[in-house]
Amino acid sequence: MSISEYKLLNGVRVKLTDAEKTARQSEIDDWNSKSAERKLTLIKELRLEKLQETDWYSNSDVIMPDTIKTWRQSLRDLPQTYTTEAEYDELLEMQGEFPNKTYKHSIWSKP
Repeated sequence: MSISEYKLLNGVRVKLTDAEKTARQSEIDDWNSKSAERKLTLIKELRLEKLQETDWYSNSDVIMPDTIKTWRQSLRDLPQTYTTEAEYDELLEMQGEFPNKTYKHSIWSKP
């Protein structure tokens, strides 16, 4: 008896039909196949956040240091530089313990 063979219907555990099992497996397979897409979306959100933190350097009365220019360009180049799910995992690897958990990859640290 597998837990995935049952569903709750009005609080009662009911066995799934073959069609329901097939549909559920299809949903799981679809979710798993889009893992890389979800990771890339998160990377792009993190990148945007980091770029926005340093947008003020772009003001006409501020001189942007070369280290910041280079770092911002590296952030913008992330989707072209990192293209595999394994590389996405590397970018999203965490270190530390809650509440001080941070992303491990150096790209996320402002110079």
